[in-house]
Amino acid sequence: MKIELKQIKIRDLVEGYENDDETGRVVAFGGKLDIRPPYQREFIYKDKQRDAVIETVRQGFPLNVMYWAVREDGTYEVIDGQQRTISICQYVAGDFSYLFKHFHNLQKDEQGQILEYELMVYVCDGTDSEKLKWFETINIAGEELTKQELRNAVYAGPWLADAKRYFSKNGCLAQKIGADYLNGSAIRQDYLETAIRWISRNSVDVYMAKHQHDVNANALQQYFRAVIDWVESTFRPTKERKKIMKGVEWGPLYDKYKDNIYDFKMLDNEVARLIKDDDVTNKKGIYPYILTGDERNLSIRAFTDNQKIKAYERQVGICPICKQHFELAQMEADHITPWCEGGPTIDTNCQMLCRDCNRRKSNK
Repeated sequence: MKIELKQIKIRDLVEGYENDDETGRVVAFGGKLDIRPPYQREFIYKDKQRDAVIETVRQGFPLNVMYWAVREDGTYEVIDGQQRTISICQYVAGDFSYLFKHFHNLQKDEQGQILEYELMVYVCDGTDSEKLKWFETINIAGEELTKQELRNAVYAGPWLADAKRYFSKNGCLAQKIGADYLNGSAIRQDYLETAIRWISRNSVDVYMAKHQHDVNANALQQYFRAVIDWVESTFRPTKERKKIMKGVEWGPLYDKYKDNIYDFKMLDNEVARLIKDDDVTNKKGIYPYILTGDERNLSIRAFTDNQKIKAYERQVGICPICKQHFELAQMEADHITPWCEGGPTIDTNCQMLCRDCNRRKSNK
């Protein structure tokens, strides 16, 4: 692998700058530099970070080194430095002002000083795997790439380009209809990864490899839309209840239960009851529990050590089912009246069973 240090003037960098929001294509350097290759995230700099780049350039201070990779056709792609590159290009193009002045408002000598500023760029020429490995290495010191961002590099193609329109941009479809139900963010590829994980049943790489050369990602966005529509029509959540719905694995639940018919009022009353129940320590598990009936989703409050000791002493170490004597460490706490039947986690509803009896009771 060959690595060469070059000095690139801003004048040359911004030539042919183009940022197409529809396709996600961002180029500069006379159209020869791809600023946003598939593995790069969307522009995420805040105003303060963007302004710091422009101030550094205007003061003539050194800007952090950037990294480009040479492609087979002789063009380049940004390996590291996308945010700084776009900040510079946007400023010169007049997309934003700094200190209340746009670039075109500056004096000629001020414009000249910026355009003649030299960026330090390491240019890497090697195989795809070498460049990707280099990319992973130089990003260790920065904001580490997510697994999905790395997958995007491997499975680039028309399908991914279309999928990113729906799932990877600020204001995209997934953000508009699903932000209340998803963890993470669109620009860090979390929404895209979640949607693929749902539709593929956790086989993200297999799904992306299979569809890499599809002309569009319609199937993925239609599936995602169907999941969110089902969630909202089934539960009709309020703004407050959406807080405990965020991050639930809705895709698998949709796949299994979408054809069931539910009484909305019964669901609503059950959700309200579980929210108020202090024994339910994992409120986010309420909706999976309602659909599956699996109490493990709720992390029901366990009996305290003190409650266990009191029950053990009350029973004199005798298991009430098999009538055998056991040491405390050989027994487990159990709700006399099961929690699902309204039995609370209080002293008077606690009994100690031997492990075998407790397992048999739990399996009934």
